Amino acid sequence: MSDQVQPLSPYAAKRIHGLQKNMWTEYAALALRTKSTNLGQGFPDFHAPDHVRQSLATATTSEKGRALNQYTRSQGHLRLVNALAKLYSPVYGWEVNPLTEIIVSVGGYGSLFYCIQSFINPGDEVVMVEPFFDCYDPMVRMAGGTPKGLPLVMKPGATSSADFQLDLKMLEEAFTEKTKMFIFNTPHNPTGKIFSRSELEQIAAMCVKHDVLCLSDEVYEWLVYDTSPPHIKIATLPGMRERTLTVGSAGKTFSATGWKTGWTVGPPELIRCLASVHGQSMYTCPSPLQEAVAEGLELEMSRLGTPECYLTSLAAELKPKRDWLSKELAEIGLTPIIPEGGYFLLVDAEPLGLNLPEDGRPEDCRFVYWLAEEKGIAVIPTSPFYTKEHEHYAKKVVRFCFCKEDSTLEKGAEKLRRWKASL
Repeated sequence: MSDQVQPLSPYAAKRIHGLQKNMWTEYAALALRTKSTNLGQGFPDFHAPDHVRQSLATATTSEKGRALNQYTRSQGHLRLVNALAKLYSPVYGWEVNPLTEIIVSVGGYGSLFYCIQSFINPGDEVVMVEPFFDCYDPMVRMAGGTPKGLPLVMKPGATSSADFQLDLKMLEEAFTEKTKMFIFNTPHNPTGKIFSRSELEQIAAMCVKHDVLCLSDEVYEWLVYDTSPPHIKIATLPGMRERTLTVGSAGKTFSATGWKTGWTVGPPELIRCLASVHGQSMYTCPSPLQEAVAEGLELEMSRLGTPECYLTSLAAELKPKRDWLSKELAEIGLTPIIPEGGYFLLVDAEPLGLNLPEDGRPEDCRFVYWLAEEKGIAVIPTSPFYTKEHEHYAKKVVRFCFCKEDSTLEKGAEKLRRWKASL
């Protein structure tokens, strides 16, 4: 037998294309190397609610912990799926069955992976709204599918995430006889856009017309600001219940991204497919974390409609941070694009007129490196949220994250002020 390494087959090469590079590893390393204030990555640097953290401690140390430190039900800890069914049934307008219409995963990432691996086969096309969360593309390729970008069009002079608009003609042209799945995110990362009912109806009409599955990533579902349109679940529109898989996240809901607890809600026949992938990969998720999330949701449901409810109060706490950071960025000459929801604030650096040396990378990536190396501020470029074909839409648009302690934001703002003084 020859010990010479054989070249990859074309099929294998296609499957791993683009999988080696991870933008989060690259830009986290950049922030550390430059000792920058990290206003890029989407994790809070403040505590999760006290009662949720206490629930986790109790779950592992109380007498009940004898069972909770062991395996729990594969598709989801019973207390958690029951809490999720109770939370979502009034939102959907039907009784969600906790045993057949919900599956718990290792974070929203796990949910996305199960959905894509369950249904995408070689030759299938997957339409993805751009900019998209960066894992969609490699997950589709890993399954042997072909990602197909559908870019939101940013209006000239955009100042709001609502200025990223869905073009109906481009939407219609994106669907072909090979289209198997449509993926989008609302509230949207990275723009903060909340898709309007009209836009959702257009998407739904195309999914129904072409008999396409819809994967709706709604991990920021509770982070909707009070001047924004309401968040509408596309699964509630006509013809969509039977074809929609909706992803949620405890990490985003409770500001505990390290807990990596997510879930998918969908019709039983689709959830069964996810359960098969889950059962042969993760099998089950950490029991104490699921218990703590369940207890947290139960308490928050009892507080719905009150100022104490964390499901809605978090957005109220983050909105002043969003507005304050927007003001600081505008004063330096950047153009903030105010988000309707989520953690993130896009900024157009084009007005600064920076002419950074060409090095083969997109403009936004060059700007991000310059900002970290010269000004000590770490942010995220937006071109990695596009297919190669459409990365030019990013130009000099970068992503700031405002779900940070006031002291962290102030530290970043002070660097912005020093930059302004040097101009």
